[in-house]
Amino acid sequence: MGDKIKILLADDHSVVRHGISLILREVYGNAEILHADNFNEVLLKLKEKVSLIFLDINLPGGNSPKMIEKIREKNSKVNILMFSAYDEEQYALRYIHAGANGFLNKDSSDAEILLAVRSVLKTGKYISPSIKEKILENVFLKTPINPLETLSDREAEVARLLAKGEGNLEIANRLNIQMTTVSTYKNRIFEKLKINNVVSLVEILKIYNN
Repeated sequence: MGDKIKILLADDHSVVRHGISLILREVYGNAEILHADNFNEVLLKLKEKVSLIFLDINLPGGNSPKMIEKIREKNSKVNILMFSAYDEEQYALRYIHAGANGFLNKDSSDAEILLAVRSVLKTGKYISPSIKEKILENVFLKTPINPLETLSDREAEVARLLAKGEGNLEIANRLNIQMTTVSTYKNRIFEKLKINNVVSLVEILKIYNN
């Protein structure tokens, strides 16, 4: 049962690729399923006529929205379904805006994975209910797609220094402000970006500064 198509699973964890492969086989039994564990291998596999790519955000050799542009240069018609453990409310719109056909969280059920695949192959897009809500917010409330746009210039400056690994004292000395002021900026940054640690801040900067 299913169409004769080629699906490329791009993830550096083999257990993830094989798990998705098993789910897809339930419906797309005749599909040819290709594997790639880094972005360079993705580009090589695109020499074949691939219909759909499951593309992990955090893929070695890629790891930014620029992956989509490079894929489109190789195959302008391929469907790209971002597949990530990252919070879709933080990352999905950025990748969809960059040209991805959809965004799927790795915590999704088997049924949702198959729904996303069917939707992308049939209509060229898949948007979860939570992302639809975000799009409506963006349209009606003018919520920025890029969360970094919510930061003031000084908050953005502090955020970049935090992401570089500088501590509160170093930042205070560099910017000639009090340590308590740095702490205030840090709290504001975390609140506006809806994060609670510097690791998450680094990831957001990596995504939205590209």
